[in-house]
Amino acid sequence: MEGNWPRIAVLGAGAVGCYFGGMLARAGMPVTLMGRPLHVAAIARHGLFFEGLHFQENILVSASTEISAARDAEVVLFCVKTLNTEEAAKSLVPHLAPNAAVISLQNGVDNVERIRSAAKIDAFAAVVYVAAAMTAPGRVKHSGRGDLILGDLPGRTHHDGRRRSQLERLASLFERSGVPCRVSHNVEGELWLKMIINCAYNAISALGRAQYHRAAGNRWTRELMIKVTEEALAVARAVGVHLPDVDMVETVLKISESMANATSSTAQDLARGKPTEIDSLNGYLVRRGEELGVPTPVNQTLHALVKLLEESIQ
Repeated sequence: MEGNWPRIAVLGAGAVGCYFGGMLARAGMPVTLMGRPLHVAAIARHGLFFEGLHFQENILVSASTEISAARDAEVVLFCVKTLNTEEAAKSLVPHLAPNAAVISLQNGVDNVERIRSAAKIDAFAAVVYVAAAMTAPGRVKHSGRGDLILGDLPGRTHHDGRRRSQLERLASLFERSGVPCRVSHNVEGELWLKMIINCAYNAISALGRAQYHRAAGNRWTRELMIKVTEEALAVARAVGVHLPDVDMVETVLKISESMANATSSTAQDLARGKPTEIDSLNGYLVRRGEELGVPTPVNQTLHALVKLLEESIQ
């Protein structure tokens, strides 16, 4: 990564990709958004319309439907849905610059491992906290938070000084763009914390058609969220994950304050008739629980109901 403004490609220009790509572009960095034709056409005509909490503007940014647009990028934000992880990673390989930094800004806890297995790309992990939605082609609306935690998962590169230095530079890029960002020595634990939050909110927000503050404020669904969290903690302990030293139930419920008006990505996917990422959230906990002999009946119920609804609208 040379100079002050590295070339940045965003693979998967949905709400997360457009939010963080838009913030980097607004700071003056050369950003290319790679996404679906409708979004790309709108962005090419008018720029990315960014409806933020503190500003509304059209951000001039390049856009392409072709993955080859990543060819000269020094940083690639990997923002595709989890069900497309392997396919996207394999497609990226021929166009990836030798020293490019790839960052997985995805839900779930196993995408970095899947990217590495599918394409031998050593991606960094990012834990994403943002409430954002695509309201129309080329238009992103931000309604809460917008911060990142970066890190390397345990493995071959975990203690690589060069990687650590690269992470610090990447965090600095986001900070300079108005995106709070820190580097964690325990990004695995942070990813699990975020997944547990997603498991508590995503399905309930989708099934109950509720924003986060309503889900946590309703006494019946609040109790359900606590049970989801308790099951997830039991699975995490069985896996051997070192979670951040916080009161997990309190942390989960407090998200409804900082992201009060958020609607889960699961709800957004179902509203558009698209497959959800529920297999990487509650479904993942259920699978790991079965492998380790940890019962997860509440997570299993939520997973099954979302899969039923998903099947009925496609």
